[in-house]
Amino acid sequence: MMDADKALELVKSGATLLLLDVPQYTLIGIDTQVFSVGPAFKGIKMIPRGVHFVFYSSSTRDGKEFSPITGFFIDAGYSQVVVRMWDQQEERLIKVPEEEEERYRQAVRSFEFDKHLGPYDLSLYADWKRLSNYITKSTIERLEPIGGEITVTYEHGMLKNTCKSAMERVLDEQLRNSKFSSPAEEHPKRGCYYTPIPRIIKRKGIESEQLTSLNLDKTELLETLLVKDYGGSEESLLGELQFAFIAFLMGQSLEAFMQWKSLVSLLLGCTEAPFQTRSRLFTKFIKVIYYQLKYGLQKDRSVGEAGTSALLDDSWFSSDSFLHRLCKDFFSLVQDASVVDGDLLSWTRKLKELLENSLGWEFQQKSAVDGIYFEENDEYAPVVEMLDEPSGSEPTSS
Repeated sequence: MMDADKALELVKSGATLLLLDVPQYTLIGIDTQVFSVGPAFKGIKMIPRGVHFVFYSSSTRDGKEFSPITGFFIDAGYSQVVVRMWDQQEERLIKVPEEEEERYRQAVRSFEFDKHLGPYDLSLYADWKRLSNYITKSTIERLEPIGGEITVTYEHGMLKNTCKSAMERVLDEQLRNSKFSSPAEEHPKRGCYYTPIPRIIKRKGIESEQLTSLNLDKTELLETLLVKDYGGSEESLLGELQFAFIAFLMGQSLEAFMQWKSLVSLLLGCTEAPFQTRSRLFTKFIKVIYYQLKYGLQKDRSVGEAGTSALLDDSWFSSDSFLHRLCKDFFSLVQDASVVDGDLLSWTRKLKELLENSLGWEFQQKSAVDGIYFEENDEYAPVVEMLDEPSGSEPTSS
């Protein structure tokens, strides 16, 4: 139980999300937490400094049917107050004029709204940090749509030619049939500014064998994108990967899922970079998707009765999915490498175990050796090379 002095300090130093006039039964979420709006609810207090994702879903009067989710990222500063007001006509949260916002900020700091604010559950903050640790204010500014709102409602027209998998078609169909969904042509194209990731590399003037090689190993494409689109920053790429996953999982954005899929396919499609130039990046990357899938595939957690569950349905990842195929190839690559960084091997093993235990996937190899598990004296095991720089804490067991 937190003592009163500590709680007061957190109220003063933490950010506050003041939400005015939100109708009862509306679902309001922040990060991995969701609140169902009651008659006295006016927002959330004690929000830790840093990046957060706020999302909401409006309800019918009886609280039984819900609209598609709308979400937006914020970068919360020390004692910051973020004010939004419910627009009844548009059924969404909007910003208030600056003068009005300043009055509300002063009222919050004078504790006038305190009894109407729900506390941020700090026991869940560690989960959120693992999902968002590479997202920065500049990540948000670079990727967020005009106006900041991420919602699948704006995406139907944008993704007509890209919905190919069974689950992507199901989500698209649900959107079209939703009683809350407006025709796509009513909405301007307001998607996120994700980095374009080519699925196939096309280049004039090179031999077909070389072109095939470029498409089989995505290392050169990765290096080009890192320089051209991410300013050489591996963390910027990982920040976009996390941004897309959160927008997909919490915000139910199909566009975000497509970008997450593209980035995962790019990285898992590299056969040279993980063992030569970019072993640190790949250790971080495997760690990122390990925590994404570990969180998303939990069976013991759901979000209300609204169908706005922040969970991955198993059918997103069937055994014939892109992720199963790419992971199988990547695990095989790690197994067959003559030299492999110890941290990369450790986190790859953890990811393999997670997918086997959560989804029942099998990664049988052609050799007698199963996956990336080796006997201590196995002469065919890769050499585990520990690089000089520390790479953070050791992975813990699930």
